Amino acid sequence: MKITVMGLGYIGLPTAITLAEAGFEVCGFDVNKNTIETLQGGHIHIVEPGLQEAFEKAVAHGHLHFSEELGKSDVFYISVPTPFFKDENGSHKADLRFVESAGRMAGKVLEPSNLVILESTVPPHTSEMLARVLSEESGIPMNEIHVAHCPERVIPGNMMYELKNNDRIVGARTPEAAEMAASIYEKVLEKGVVHKTDDLTAEMCKLTENTFRDVNIAYANELSVICDKMGIDVFELIKLANCHPRVNILTPGVGVGGHCIAVDPWFIYEQFPAEAKVILAARERNENKPHFVADKVVAKMKKVTDTVGVLGLSYKPDVDDLRESPSIELCHILQEKGVKVIACEPFAKGTEVQNIPNVSFEEVLKADYLVITLGHTLFKENKDKIAEKPYFDCVGLME
Repeated sequence: MKITVMGLGYIGLPTAITLAEAGFEVCGFDVNKNTIETLQGGHIHIVEPGLQEAFEKAVAHGHLHFSEELGKSDVFYISVPTPFFKDENGSHKADLRFVESAGRMAGKVLEPSNLVILESTVPPHTSEMLARVLSEESGIPMNEIHVAHCPERVIPGNMMYELKNNDRIVGARTPEAAEMAASIYEKVLEKGVVHKTDDLTAEMCKLTENTFRDVNIAYANELSVICDKMGIDVFELIKLANCHPRVNILTPGVGVGGHCIAVDPWFIYEQFPAEAKVILAARERNENKPHFVADKVVAKMKKVTDTVGVLGLSYKPDVDDLRESPSIELCHILQEKGVKVIACEPFAKGTEVQNIPNVSFEEVLKADYLVITLGHTLFKENKDKIAEKPYFDCVGLME
């Protein structure tokens, strides 16, 4: 069986490697020429523990190759971005251009027996849209198109384990497509179980999972704001509250980032604005947190012309993923307030990240004031050096 993975980013590349490890013949396809050239040159382009080694083995065994041209295949995996945008009224809307584009490309080479698996996180009814696009391009009747939706369920930093051990949800428009997709995942999984359902339920399942986390993080972030007004150490409070056997409050931070938790709740709210009141409130609380932190930082500074060093720009510890990062948002807000900002993000390439100077750890310690936004291992190992400077701890690193 030949499988083509369309989109070789943070999810697509690990997925392609995992499928190759399971013995499938895998072709990785991406419209980004530099990505294909980098992979053909023997190097991965993202930071993920164990991924380079797994990549090299899969290529050496002959199960994995890459191409700039999309050819025929038994199975097409679509793993492309699904960002959101704001319309003319300021409402958040899902941007499905990449999914539609991938569908039209696949449709041009699609055959009736082929299966298309959508792994991108999408709003409800996107699988139906994809089937329609595939039908338009291929000429195959829509009710004969085999489309399944299996949203990814992995966390950066532990992808290779979770791809093989997390339960997977397979939703499809037909029982035949569900069985076809399930048979592939069952060969990949070592401990996880495949759960079959319809496509609409599978689409909502991923959104529900990430919205659950967003709401819980919003509660922690809201507690931090309240505790600040009361003069209470929120991290100590949460530690004590979590002594209760049925309480598990999360750790507050500078906000919520990443392409999942910071985005997916909007996909629900977009279609159900009258009902999704709690979801909206959580999103607004988390999106406002960088503004709250910026105000606290400026209030603690002796003069606004001092330099602030921000420790961490990715959206979570020890990864290079900068998407929707609240740390970057914080830096931009501080810059707008006239603050000179430098940052230390050891996982980012280059000396600048989105107009923010990215310096070494030794250099960032020269700032007049430090703001800890992430618990990178580098920062944990150097807490004593951080403690020598005036700092504001957003994540409890110094607890």
